[in-house]
Amino acid sequence: MQSDMKSLPRVPRPPRKSLGEKLRAAILELADGHGKIRRHAERSWASITFAGTRHTLDLSFTGDDEIAAAERLIADLSDHEFSIPGQLVADAIVMSVDHAMLPKPRLDVTIELLMLEDA
Repeated sequence: MQSDMKSLPRVPRPPRKSLGEKLRAAILELADGHGKIRRHAERSWASITFAGTRHTLDLSFTGDDEIAAAERLIADLSDHEFSIPGQLVADAIVMSVDHAMLPKPRLDVTIELLMLEDA
């Protein structure tokens, strides 16, 4: 019976998402699926008792619906309970907001998150 198993083709597993990919997906989910992530920077962070990463994301929202989603993201970010396995979001802040009306309504947001390894 084992020889039959060897003849079956191997089905490749989908690649595992990185921590950055999981965070970007969680941020876009918080923005109701709206907006575009223009930049994501990640750097290691550690204290005497904790280790983790600090993430800076630049997001862009264009049009009335996306801007409304961005405003909800801004309002909800600091109190949002992220559920990223093995991680705890210890701090999430809005660093800057830039609103332009021309040529189309646009809202650019920069956020920073501190993620700690949840042991």
